[in-house]
Amino acid sequence: MRGSRGRSAHVSTTSNDTVRRLLREHGRTYSAEVGFDPTTNKPAPLFKLLVLSLLLSARISADIATAAMRALLDAGWTTPAHMADSTWEQRTRVLNRSGYARYDESTSRMLGETTELLLDRWRGDLRRLREEARRDPEQERALLREFKGIGDVGVDIFFREVQPAWTELVPFVDERARRAGRDLDLPDDPADLRGLVDSDDELARLVAALVRHGLSAR
Repeated sequence: MRGSRGRSAHVSTTSNDTVRRLLREHGRTYSAEVGFDPTTNKPAPLFKLLVLSLLLSARISADIATAAMRALLDAGWTTPAHMADSTWEQRTRVLNRSGYARYDESTSRMLGETTELLLDRWRGDLRRLREEARRDPEQERALLREFKGIGDVGVDIFFREVQPAWTELVPFVDERARRAGRDLDLPDDPADLRGLVDSDDELARLVAALVRHGLSAR
């Protein structure tokens, strides 16, 4: 029995060391990288996270997607109302200039359609979507997938960064992060990963760190 407890303690210590290193080297969410905080659970940051999730879910590098997001924000399209006032041509031009050229036209169209749906159905406030879903993660996923350009990958991105505010999602660890965690001999169960950090905010940072680690290891 003493030997078994010793092995468990060793695994726990090793996992904690790995988590601390991940947080130190890669522990920044993509929304923090761009410069906004969706965990305030206010309409504008939630909208920004929806747009960022759409951009990141395309087959394009995260660096290009975050640069495109900054360009959209710099253009003043920081709320659904502001985005709705932009034209397809304006959005396409901004995306193209920011390096998002491969998907600029289709993404510009999806941004317009997504914004229109958000305004028409939920008055520009994703918290209304959350309440319509009765704070049920599966229903939230289904409703988010109704936005053009948001599939399961996009929902995963949205969930992993919003979870400190939408606590019904905790602990959310998407398959991409879990795969990276397995490569590092971390627990596969999301609840066990949550047990290795001090807060839901830190969990979101850990999941982002695992995704970043997985991308850098390719």
